[in-house]
Amino acid sequence: MAPDPLERLRAGLARAARPSSDYDLNPGTVLPEGRVLRPAAVLVGVSRVAGEMRVVLTKRASHLRHHPGQIAFPGGRQDAGDPDLVATALREAEEEIGLPASGVEILGTLPAHETVTGYQVTPVLAEITRDFTPRVDPGEVAEVFAAPLAHVLDPHQFRVERRIWRGTWRNYYVVPWGPYYIWGATARILRGLADRVGP
Repeated sequence: MAPDPLERLRAGLARAARPSSDYDLNPGTVLPEGRVLRPAAVLVGVSRVAGEMRVVLTKRASHLRHHPGQIAFPGGRQDAGDPDLVATALREAEEEIGLPASGVEILGTLPAHETVTGYQVTPVLAEITRDFTPRVDPGEVAEVFAAPLAHVLDPHQFRVERRIWRGTWRNYYVVPWGPYYIWGATARILRGLADRVGP
């Protein structure tokens, strides 16, 4: 019998993890000394839908200044009133997609991820323990969807692509699913989780 996906996630959290960064696939990048990263967090929420484990993702609103239209986890920067980054992830998930904190069980955190936009993002892995109807904040989110967990935990579904960014080639992970092009920091965080959970 195949192991329960939640048990696989819990076991993966107990394993050592590598650092995570938008620069992982670009080893020649020289980062400035003394740079200050702004703390942020995202919620990597998994739920059981019709017997299948899925991970909740959003499509960002097209009018946003940063990363418009991209696929992302619900999340954002830490506010002064947030006691910790888990609280940040929970608050942002409730604000962006209407997911109440009372319907979430925290499993743990993944390595903080440094973005090219100057954030240090802590992914908070959690089980969504009860059904909820997404209620999106149109100022932030265009769409909420749930991708199969098995798909994003399969390293064979990932590939590396590249594009010109600030005058140089930048390599990054992608893990497309259906009509959704999941790439950049979101794909890197998922790839790190896939490597940690293992086959």
